[in-house]
Amino acid sequence: MTSRVVVSLRVAASPERAFAVFTEEIGEWWVHDPMFRLTPRSPGEMAFEPPDANGKGGRLIERLPTGKVFEVGQVRAWTPGERLVVGWRQASFGPEHATEVEVSFEPVGDETRITVEHRGWDSVPQDHVARHTFPLPLFLQHQGANWRAGLAALGGRLAK
Repeated sequence: MTSRVVVSLRVAASPERAFAVFTEEIGEWWVHDPMFRLTPRSPGEMAFEPPDANGKGGRLIERLPTGKVFEVGQVRAWTPGERLVVGWRQASFGPEHATEVEVSFEPVGDETRITVEHRGWDSVPQDHVARHTFPLPLFLQHQGANWRAGLAALGGRLAK
């Protein structure tokens, strides 16, 4: 996976609190963008199902208004207060399409730098519905703007 979007935000919260709000309250701060619908029935409510006590399982899902659950991706790394890695798929993705989101929570003085890296968009061809026929650099700009909006909403939630 070579193409990527990287977005960061500093928040006035500990890494542990930032991780908890990111994962436990994603349904409250997630910004739905019609350009990045996960399924034709989106938007729904985003939620993490954390791994079990042995670190097995875990996934990011979208609960649709119809009651169906769409699995966005499986959790690949879950280290509270430090790092989260999750697969990211839209319903229209084929088996050859794969993106991944890595989120890090880095203490910086009394704040935490939250960095989101969403990588792998080069596996999705330009003519795919998820790319809207945009050349990769332009698509990544749109994807970055969507993540910036999400992190801003998360920052607002952490400021409460």
